[in-house]
Amino acid sequence: MSNENRVQRSQTGRVVSNKMDKTVTVRLERLVKHPLYGKYIRRSSKVHAHDENNDCNEGDTVRIAQTRPVSKTKAWAVIEVVERAQ
Repeated sequence: MSNENRVQRSQTGRVVSNKMDKTVTVRLERLVKHPLYGKYIRRSSKVHAHDENNDCNEGDTVRIAQTRPVSKTKAWAVIEVVERAQ
């Protein structure tokens, strides 16, 4: 499989920590319907993403894509900053 026709999995999330060098922690939120009551519940997970230029700040909304593992906990990379924090 060549790189041109490979589907890249990407998600949008909010940066919750940028204290590491070239790494940001991104919170990914999703809505899940409660099995009995039917109410939608907000569930989240946190992933580490590679930020090559250290240009992300806390509160920024970013788009990240799955990549090959960069380190033990890092298998995502920041593609773009969708919205800057105020």
